Amino acid sequence: MSARILVVDDIEANRRLLKARLEAQYYTVLLAENGMQALGMAKEEQPDIILLDVMMPGMDGYEVCKRLKADNQTAHIPVVMVTALNDTEDRIRGLDAGAEDFLTKPFEDFALMSRIGALTRYNSVAAELRQRQASGLKDELNENLLQRIRDKPARVFVVDDNPRSSARIADMLRSGGHNAVTLIEAGGLSNLAEQGVDILLLSMLSDRFDALKLCAHFKSNEATRSLSILLLCDPEDQQRAGKGLELGASDVIFSPVDRQELLARVRTQARRARYIDMLRERVDRGLELSIIDQLTGLYNRRFMMNQLESFMRRAVMGGAPVSVMMADIDHFKSVNDTYGHDAGDEVLVEVARRLKSNVRALDVVCRPGGEEFLVIMPETPGDLACAAAERIRQAVAAQPFSVNKGEREISITVSAGVGTILGPDDTVSDLIKRADVALYQAKSSGRNRVENQAA
Repeated sequence: MSARILVVDDIEANRRLLKARLEAQYYTVLLAENGMQALGMAKEEQPDIILLDVMMPGMDGYEVCKRLKADNQTAHIPVVMVTALNDTEDRIRGLDAGAEDFLTKPFEDFALMSRIGALTRYNSVAAELRQRQASGLKDELNENLLQRIRDKPARVFVVDDNPRSSARIADMLRSGGHNAVTLIEAGGLSNLAEQGVDILLLSMLSDRFDALKLCAHFKSNEATRSLSILLLCDPEDQQRAGKGLELGASDVIFSPVDRQELLARVRTQARRARYIDMLRERVDRGLELSIIDQLTGLYNRRFMMNQLESFMRRAVMGGAPVSVMMADIDHFKSVNDTYGHDAGDEVLVEVARRLKSNVRALDVVCRPGGEEFLVIMPETPGDLACAAAERIRQAVAAQPFSVNKGEREISITVSAGVGTILGPDDTVSDLIKRADVALYQAKSSGRNRVENQAA
């Protein structure tokens, strides 16, 4: 999987070297020689990943990273801090600035490519989710979102059959504020998804199990596919570590385990996992907003038309008939004029509730707009649809409606019209018009009644 990578370094030799190493692996490389140039190129070029040198004159890498993460146009781009400094404080400072990862010079090709590969895989998921929700919830952006995922404790399951090393790693994680459980403590690997595990720390040093087989198993199982897997391996075993990354592992950490590096890697994986979860949540919410009427919780006109098209296609191709009931609240304007629009909303919500309580599981209850409701009745001929409509009408009229937060009770009725498919040449428009004509007849005949154009 290729990617466009922006390399930011004030030393030309470093830029050229990184460019050559990345292009040898078929990545597209962009170059910037200072912080201001990097900010402009990031916004204009929208690279997939930024490799950002820390020690630059004028604006250092920390400040560049902060500005990138503060800008809505570039906040989503993963940043890897590249530094010759090996102090823990420098690493933590980079992560605090918003960087997703870090590399300490000099670094081997394996370290560079494993970080790039992990971020590229993460990017492909995140980019797809961002694209799917792009037209929806644009106002809930960075700071609120990042605040919810930043520095939240991770739930880590340590898979290592060595009691001493697994206990040591668990203690490191707990000292960093994370929740850690070892394989020995848990007694097995069952129900990982149900336990709410975020990260699986999988030791490749064990002789009792094949860590790569476990990695492949977890990534092929739908219940555990979304788990982040952090591989613990020997520095001399880079070939197998690379295979683990190909199988879907998110990152690699080498033994002996350094506490600060472990905490930094776990922190990064937890951030990524929660960011993806949040994007999925936003996509799901955006999808819901596109088909659900927010006041009543019923399906909206857009969803209604799509469903009608689908049921009509089946019906005209020889399937079971489909009918619709169109209902309208009687004298609804006077409710709003007399008791206020809040009372009108209460009436709409209660009518929706009574409709949903008096239809079958396969029926689709919709609110096309205003005080109008429509129920799609699949596999229903006209006579049964009329009986169902009468049941709904009676349910609405049976009990008074509580409005103004319970201070008043008023009587509400609905008029309804029923239409059904009559032949293979029928269209959705024909079906809706039939129900609409029947509804007009019900209104003209005194309201609080059902009329039909179902036969």
